[in-house]
Amino acid sequence: RTRHSMEMAVFQLGGHPIYTRGEEVGLDRREPVEDIARIMSGYHALIAARVFSHEVVQRLAASATVPVVNMLSDHSHPLQALADAFTMQQSLGSLAGRTIAYIGDYNNVARSLAEISTMCGAHVRLGCPVGYDAPPAELERLDALGSGTITQEVDPELAVSGADVVHTDTWTSMGQEDEKAARLEIFGRYQVTTGLMAAAADGAAFMHCLPAYRGLEVSSDVIDGPRSLVLVQGHNRMHTARGLLAFLFGVRP
Repeated sequence: RTRHSMEMAVFQLGGHPIYTRGEEVGLDRREPVEDIARIMSGYHALIAARVFSHEVVQRLAASATVPVVNMLSDHSHPLQALADAFTMQQSLGSLAGRTIAYIGDYNNVARSLAEISTMCGAHVRLGCPVGYDAPPAELERLDALGSGTITQEVDPELAVSGADVVHTDTWTSMGQEDEKAARLEIFGRYQVTTGLMAAAADGAAFMHCLPAYRGLEVSSDVIDGPRSLVLVQGHNRMHTARGLLAFLFGVRP
């Protein structure tokens, strides 16, 4: 999704994307990140990087002379957040005053969703188990980003109560495979089911950034049901990527 949506966005704007695998680049193995950023800046109008360590994105941005886009890091997933916000606005209109719930691990996707939602004036509720939640300093940071608010609950039903949209994500993110068994036990009560959705507002939508593991973080009848916006959300990855590129390149309607 990330590669295809970004490449199609570039094509649609008349550009030519060049994809390079991690083993070909060899960040800090074949060459320092800083050298790669400086050389690539001489070839390309923009660098988009999907990496494990967020520090790599920061170092690329510090050394490059062209825009650098974070396509995903262990800290955040801003491209996903843009698609999430756009999809919610298509469904709800303005997000100001709306309640958006996120259930599960407070990971990179949750962080970016919380950031953009509070910036848009929404009330964000996180439903996370202890030890996998946002620390107090993070909640304070998010609360200061915009006119929205953010709260956190251990009980998933309290988190989704009256929510206009319910989000979730995989319980085991990249690099956490060794923790999978323990996470399955801890997150069991955080599965988004029809029962949990019943605690949300009437007609509340369900969203998931994908890939989804049916029977774990979400039941099949929810993600494949009429309240799911998952396919639209996924398709919007391309449209919002195109919008971001147009903005960065100074293209205006």
